Amino acid sequence: MKPVRSISMLMMAMIFLVSVVGCAPKAATGPATIHVLSMEQAGPTVDEMNAIVGEFNKANPDIKVEIEYVAYDALHDKITTAMASNPPAYDVFLVDDIWYAEFAKAGYVMDATDRITQDMRDKIFPASWDITTVAGKTYGMPWLLDEKYFYYNESLLKQAGFDAPPQTWEELVEQSKAIKEKGVVEYPIVWSWGQAEAAVCDWVTLLYGNGGSLVDDKGAPAFNNEAGVKTLAWMLQTIDDGITNPASISYVEEDVRNVFSQGQAVFATNWVYMYDLVNFNKEQSKVTGQIKMALMPVFEGAAAESSSINGSMGFSVAATSPSQDAAWKYVEFLTSEDVQNRYSAHLLPIWKTSFEGENLTKLQGYQPANETTVPMFSEQFPFAHVRPKVAYYPEASKALQLALQEALTKQKTPEQALNDAAAKWVDLAK
Repeated sequence: MKPVRSISMLMMAMIFLVSVVGCAPKAATGPATIHVLSMEQAGPTVDEMNAIVGEFNKANPDIKVEIEYVAYDALHDKITTAMASNPPAYDVFLVDDIWYAEFAKAGYVMDATDRITQDMRDKIFPASWDITTVAGKTYGMPWLLDEKYFYYNESLLKQAGFDAPPQTWEELVEQSKAIKEKGVVEYPIVWSWGQAEAAVCDWVTLLYGNGGSLVDDKGAPAFNNEAGVKTLAWMLQTIDDGITNPASISYVEEDVRNVFSQGQAVFATNWVYMYDLVNFNKEQSKVTGQIKMALMPVFEGAAAESSSINGSMGFSVAATSPSQDAAWKYVEFLTSEDVQNRYSAHLLPIWKTSFEGENLTKLQGYQPANETTVPMFSEQFPFAHVRPKVAYYPEASKALQLALQEALTKQKTPEQALNDAAAKWVDLAK
């Protein structure tokens, strides 16, 4: 009887296993979903980015891209929070060039060195690869090759009796005082001087245009020297003289665009995206057709004829993404020469081949703004300065942001504020 019982028990076990397997959940089917985090600020508009996502999804039915947007000032912390989970909340995210050293050290970004072909390296501006490269390894595709530009309202400037924009900051002060005295506008210039990275960008532009620098050749802070103190004191003086809009100490780039597009300022500095929106978008601007761009001024006696700030960014794949191949495919599409050329109204291509021969003529014809912004990019970019690519930069920048704010609100003297920030940089470097 025992053998019969054993067979019976074996059959029951087999039936049970079959039933369990039959009830087991089936493997997920359908396209792989790629979650992307970008910003709603400089660069392409949300509508443009959504259109690019739509194109990619249509061409790649096995991949579904879902994109989310935050303000630039929320982007860094949103990424670091997302990377605390595994898998991360985002497979692809936009990275400022000043964060790459930090993110590479933390293991947040996928090493894409072996995914970059020699053809890509040859056809893209060498400066673009500097954005996403840390210690010889490439952690993403460059995407936004940008710098700050000098904007002026030609119509309002002529009302004040001037036929050309200023070439020096001293000349800007003279023109601004005349503009104010004649009642053309109350505050001739508006800036991004809120306690944010935007203020650092404006200050670096002015600092290098005054013979200064952020760090010395050994990487130690150098911004609290005579040039740095004089530059910050000049900023404060323009507020006291009533030529800088006093609200600038709370503004970021979009605030500057809004004021400038309403005809409430004659001069402004901003990224390339602003030109199209203020000069061609009648729904958002009251000054369409009046806006020009010129080389960023410098202070009298400066060694260079201009000075600006490099504000470039790249797209990277999360190092712990479970869908790295699909995510990288989207990054390649987003940064491809064809896509960047067609969506170039608010972002110029990273591809140097787009600026050569017949391609240059095509690029200038893709968008109305390109006729001005494309040659302006080539003229201004040689004078664009970079911020230090160190892992502690976010904390160092916050110390500098605070120092600028303390000086501009007269809580500290420019010298004291910058000395305190420099001491913080030294501590962070240790």
